[in-house]
Amino acid sequence: MSELLYGGVDVAMKVPTHQYAEVLDFYRDVVKLKEIGNDGTRGFELGPIRLWIDEAPGMSQAEVWLELFTPDFDKAADHLQRSGIRRCDAIEPLGESFRGGWILNPANIVHMVREESTWEPPAA
Repeated sequence: MSELLYGGVDVAMKVPTHQYAEVLDFYRDVVKLKEIGNDGTRGFELGPIRLWIDEAPGMSQAEVWLELFTPDFDKAADHLQRSGIRRCDAIEPLGESFRGGWILNPANIVHMVREESTWEPPAA
C-alpha cells in the first residue's frame, strides 16, 4: 500500500435503466448478498467492499467505478497530473466542499480519489 494513494471500500456499478432492476434482483435474490443503502442508494455488502448499484439512464451499458483514498488530495492530484493521469471531474458532481475528484486509468476506468477526512460510513 502506498502512503499517498490506497484502495477504498466502495465500488460503484453504473447500470442502464433497462438493466437496473434485474441487476438488483441478481445480487439480492440470486447471489443473496446483504442489501445496504438509504435515501435512494442501493448497494450490497461484497465481503469488505460495498458494491453500490447506481441507475444510469443515459448509459447503454454498465460500467464499474472504483475508489481510492488519500491523506492529502492536493498532493495526490499533483502526483497524478505529473504522471499523465487525466482528471474527469465533470463526469459526476461531488460538491463544492468535497476534497476529491475523478480520474481515468489508461483503460478509461473511472476512479474517485477522495481525501480520507471526507469519508463517511453509510447510515445503518
